Amino acid sequence: MGQGRRKDFGEFTAKLEKHIEKLPDYAQRAQEKLQRYIPPSEQGSSRPAQPAPPRPRPQMPAMPKISQQLTSMAAGQIPVVADAKAKWARWNEPAAKLERRKRRASRALTFWILLTFLCGLFAVVAGTGLLKDGQADVLQAIAGGAFAVIFGTFGVKSGLRLRTLNRTVLPAAPAAPPPLPPARSVAREPMERLAESEASLAELLRQLSQPTSLGTMPVSEIAVADARTTAAEAAQALRGLAGRIQAIERGRDAAPERERGALDAAIKQLREQLEDGLDGYGGLVAAAGHTVAASSDGMTSSKESLSDATDKLAGLAMALRELS
Repeated sequence: MGQGRRKDFGEFTAKLEKHIEKLPDYAQRAQEKLQRYIPPSEQGSSRPAQPAPPRPRPQMPAMPKISQQLTSMAAGQIPVVADAKAKWARWNEPAAKLERRKRRASRALTFWILLTFLCGLFAVVAGTGLLKDGQADVLQAIAGGAFAVIFGTFGVKSGLRLRTLNRTVLPAAPAAPPPLPPARSVAREPMERLAESEASLAELLRQLSQPTSLGTMPVSEIAVADARTTAAEAAQALRGLAGRIQAIERGRDAAPERERGALDAAIKQLREQLEDGLDGYGGLVAAAGHTVAASSDGMTSSKESLSDATDKLAGLAMALRELS
C-alpha cells in the first residue's frame, strides 16, 4: 500500500514539473490574448487626436522574471523546499542530536529529583505524625521512603547519563573539498585531476596502513605517514599555483588589449609548471599502486619506489611553494 502511494506521489510530481515547465508558454499566450482586447487608440494611432486619459491596465509580470523563477523551481530550488531541506540537515547534525540528548537528560534529572524530594518529605511528615494529629503512620512513611529511594535511583542514572553526555567529544567534521576554479579558467581541468588523484592516493595509503593476509605490514608506518604528509603539502602548493593563475586571469581580463599578450604568456608558463606538478603527484600515486600490488608477494623494489616517489614529490612541492 505504501509503495502505491509513493508511486502515485511520484507520478503527481512528474506531472506537476511538466506543467511548471510549460508555464512560460501559458503566460506568453495569455499576454498575446490580452493585447487583442486593448483598443487601437491605446496601442498608438497615426491620426492626431486628443489623448484620452489612460485606463488602468492589468500589470503583467515581466516574462524574464517568471522564466527565472520557473527555471529555479524546475531545478529543485523552490524556497520552501530548500528551507525545509536546510532545517532537516541542521536537525540531523551530530551536535544538534547531542544537544537534544543533553536537554532530555537534564529534564529527566530535574523530574526525578523533584519526585524524590516530594516522596522524602511525605515520608518525614507521615513518620512524625503531622498528617494524623500527632499519630505516626508507619506504613505511609515506609511507602514514601521506598518511592524516594526508587526515584532517587532514577535520578542518579539520569545524572550519570548527563555527565557522560557532557564529556562526549564529537568527531571533527570532514573538511569540505576545496572549491574548483571557474569553468573558463585554464586551472580548472588540472584541479579536477588533482582531486581525483587525491582520492586515489588516500585509498591506496589506507590499504598500505592495514596488515596483509600474512600479518605483516606492506611498508613501514613512517613511509606511509611521509607519503601522506608530502602529498598534502604538494596538493596545497598546486592549489596555490592554481590560485596564482586565476589572479593573473582576472588581471588579464581587466587589462588593456596591448597588455594581454604578456599575461597570456605568463599564464601558459604557469600552466606548464602546474602540469609538471601534477605529473609528480601522479608518480606518487603510481608508486603507491605498485606497492599495494607488490605487498602480497614480498617484492621490495616496488616498496622502495614509494620512498623514492615521496622524496621526488617533496622536492617538487618545495619548488612549487616557492613559485606560488
